[in-house]
Amino acid sequence: MVRRALPFEPPAILLAFVIGSVAGGWGVGWSAAIGVAIVVLNFVANGLSLARAAKVSLTAYTAVAMGGFIARLGVIVAIMAVLDRFAFFSPLAFGLAVVPATILLLGFEMKQVAGPLGRELSLNAETKNEELVP
Repeated sequence: MVRRALPFEPPAILLAFVIGSVAGGWGVGWSAAIGVAIVVLNFVANGLSLARAAKVSLTAYTAVAMGGFIARLGVIVAIMAVLDRFAFFSPLAFGLAVVPATILLLGFEMKQVAGPLGRELSLNAETKNEELVP
């Protein structure tokens, strides 16, 4: 899913920068662009860590899904705390960029799972029966 989203990420970061710059200047533009970039990096980290954990076991996958969310959220808060020390940084612009970017990314994920990617993930009846037979 990460590969499917990659073409949309640079234009989204650029769009956030342009809208932020028009709305409030360069600092707001950079804050918005950084916010969208953080969302993108979070998505990539989540996808790669889940893919790696899925190769290990279902328990590892579940642990990464639950613990990884908290760890990545902590990193995002730490990045925001560090950035807040810079004069150009606007926490409001950062937040106003992060929320819609996250919602759009979740919508993209849902569309992918409901569409072509979901069909790739489903098991056909023959595979299900073969796995159930000891």
